[in-house]
Amino acid sequence: MSKADKIFVDMCRDIIDNGWSDKDCEVRPRWEDGTPAHTIKKFGVVNRYNLDEEFPILTLRPTYLKSAIDELLWIWQKKSNNIKDLKSHIWDSWADENGSIGKAYGYQMSVKHKYPEGEFDQVDRVLFDLKNNPYSRRIMTNIYVHSDLSEMNLYPCAYSMTFNVTGNKLNAVLNQRSQDVLAANNWNVVQYAVLCHIFAQVSGLEVGEFVHVIADAHIYDRHIPVIEEMISRPQFDAPKLILNKEIKNFYDFTVDDFVLENYQKNEQIKNIPIAI
Repeated sequence: MSKADKIFVDMCRDIIDNGWSDKDCEVRPRWEDGTPAHTIKKFGVVNRYNLDEEFPILTLRPTYLKSAIDELLWIWQKKSNNIKDLKSHIWDSWADENGSIGKAYGYQMSVKHKYPEGEFDQVDRVLFDLKNNPYSRRIMTNIYVHSDLSEMNLYPCAYSMTFNVTGNKLNAVLNQRSQDVLAANNWNVVQYAVLCHIFAQVSGLEVGEFVHVIADAHIYDRHIPVIEEMISRPQFDAPKLILNKEIKNFYDFTVDDFVLENYQKNEQIKNIPIAI
């Protein structure tokens, strides 16, 4: 059975059974009807995935691989902050009349910084180090830039990646300040697992361990019955992720260069309410 399913089930069970509820607190998020969106949460959740063993996509319900990769490439490859460069509509609520989300996400990836080796943006600096100085302990990105927060339409949730090479294996840590577990957990896991596969391939490395650190892992009140039903579903073996092995340049990848083999999964959960 998929280890990603087990990790997800154990995390959700722990949050629901042992988490802290903010039902008596004043909260910012609201449902579409204006009702406060309360949560139950756990602080400091750490999930570990061995990418060499399996690709961590849920079988409890489908995660749309190509849509997740499209958003990943929008941020990391296109380095865009405009929803017009994105095929899905998941960012529409945070975009202005021109389609911009402000100085957030892809914008921060595009900013160049000076180093002794030259001028790089954050993505190109990672790619440079993985090829030229793979055992460095300084290979990381950070898009939570305090001086620009006032010009971001949404503060970054998944804000930092740290890459670390052990032998010939690329490991990574994703730091996330906050996560809506039902709506976004496996979406983010899939995205950054794919990023590890891409960076490993273009750097001549193998994939290793992906560690996901979530400061505030929460389940919204209206999501609890949905989660309870979801984690009781059958679990299947993890599928295999296939990348186009011909591609050696990160900027040449498209969503069509990724295929899931033998992805057996349960039915999708539709019309999940999203708190804003």
